[in-house]
Amino acid sequence: MAQASHLKVLAPTAAVPKISRRALLGGFAVVGASLALTGCGRGKSFAESAVPNGVLGKQLNVYSWGDYEDPDDISAFQDKSGVRVQLDSFSSNEELIAKLAATRGTSGYDIVVPTGLYIPQMAANGLLQKLDHGKLPNMANLDPTYTNQVWDRGNQYSVPKAWGTTGYVYDTKVIKGELTSWQDFLTAATTTASGKTAVLEDSWEVVAIYLGAKGIDMNTEDPKALDAAEDYLVNTLAKNIRAFNSNVVTSGIPQGTFALMQSFNGDARQGMLSASDPERWKFVFPTPTANLWMDNWALATGAQHPDAAYAFINNMMTPEVALHEVDYIGYHTGVKGLKEAALAEEMELPDLVFPPQKVLDRLTAGVLNNGQERRVQILNKMESRAGA
Repeated sequence: MAQASHLKVLAPTAAVPKISRRALLGGFAVVGASLALTGCGRGKSFAESAVPNGVLGKQLNVYSWGDYEDPDDISAFQDKSGVRVQLDSFSSNEELIAKLAATRGTSGYDIVVPTGLYIPQMAANGLLQKLDHGKLPNMANLDPTYTNQVWDRGNQYSVPKAWGTTGYVYDTKVIKGELTSWQDFLTAATTTASGKTAVLEDSWEVVAIYLGAKGIDMNTEDPKALDAAEDYLVNTLAKNIRAFNSNVVTSGIPQGTFALMQSFNGDARQGMLSASDPERWKFVFPTPTANLWMDNWALATGAQHPDAAYAFINNMMTPEVALHEVDYIGYHTGVKGLKEAALAEEMELPDLVFPPQKVLDRLTAGVLNNGQERRVQILNKMESRAGA
């Protein structure tokens, strides 16, 4: 286990903004009515996982993003396995990492859900344990597009839980004309939508707006490019921003309190589904590029209930359960055939969950590099300027 000083690579400063994948509801023990799962030829249930004598134990502790699993799927797993699932929530990767680092293998958590770009450092610092693929036969159900990512070759430490991208949603009654790019976002934010614009509380994502608009690599470490980003974002954009909040889109759309909001695609879908007039809103997969992120199932070092953990993850990769999860969280889980199954079930707003291939081909995976500290500083300065 690395010393605390080394973990600064993982969480650059205490002021790193919190990132919420969905609205944070807080930790809870999942109980309630069961949902009977029918058999599926393409997936093996938890009982078929390669666990010793099929004995799973009675407890499983999961540490995930808030409201990021369908409670019915959790209840169904509990009822059929006899394992009680304790599901606690964190609101940022930094919070997750700090908890695991401070407890040094004694956190009590079995399964954790880190975002992909954090996995290399977490593994290097001994916070995650390698997976036994023999206990996860339903990995065969995963689409190869979402496995073997650059941050975890061979899926040694993780398997996909959900992936998504970042764009923005706008009110077509306020902003006339079609928006398609990050430059369009900046233009609208500083004119028609001034004072009615929200951005994510995420330094990488906010700086990426400017970099994307100017055609600069979103992962750049170039000091001159970051200087230019800071000058524009702090001195021009910040005064037009009403909120730095990663959750605002889910309420901002139905309440109509904002006209332009940077958001994750699944969160935008949630907000639109809650609106009385969803056709009023449009989500943009902006050009030229945007973040392609992936959250992942992983086993924490020191997991006390590994067999139950493997059974749970394996169950989540059955096609039927995966479809439930997609409909609930609004994000693709990486299992094959989900788009076809979702369309067959007449899922609402499927285009926000399953962007076309031409969009996928132009997305960029975010990277933690030596420019991250500077990005954090830029966002902090923006927030100070906006609040001045």
